[in-house]
This record gives sequence, C-alpha cells and structure tokens, in this order.
Amino acid sequence: MIKNTLKSGKSLVLAAAVVGTLALSGCAHGPSNRQLGIGAGAVAGGAVGNVLFGGPVGTIGGAAAGALIGNEMTSGRRR
Repeated sequence: MIKNTLKSGKSLVLAAAVVGTLALSGCAHGPSNRQLGIGAGAVAGGAVGNVLFGGPVGTIGGAAAGALIGNEMTSGRRR
C-alpha cells in the first residue's frame, strides 16, 4: 500500500511539473540580442575564468566579467 502511494505521489509531482512548464512556456518569447550577448559572454567568461584561475571563484568571476562585456557589446550605444 505504501509503495503504491509513493508511486502515485511521484506521478502527481511529475504531472504538476509538466503542466507548470507548459503554462509558463506559453507566455515566453525569444530572447533579445542583448540577452543572448549577456548569456554568451557569461558562458565564455566562465570557461576562461575556470581555465585561468580554476575553482568556483575563478569561474564565477569570469562569468560576471563576461556578462558585463557581453552587455556592453550588445547595448546598442555606439561610441
């Protein structure tokens, strides 16, 4: 009996997660060029920070620096 209850509880959680994901994705739209630039900069910066400094501090610092650079490159302001 307990095994059956756990199985139905897992199914309920999975169903709720699927319904929630579908409901939220209906409101979504594609990312802007600025958001893509920030994301790409963060990924590249995190990879470079990890290679150069190693560990989580280097990765997080590199990701932050990369996100700032990606933000500035896609801000739309030309100097």
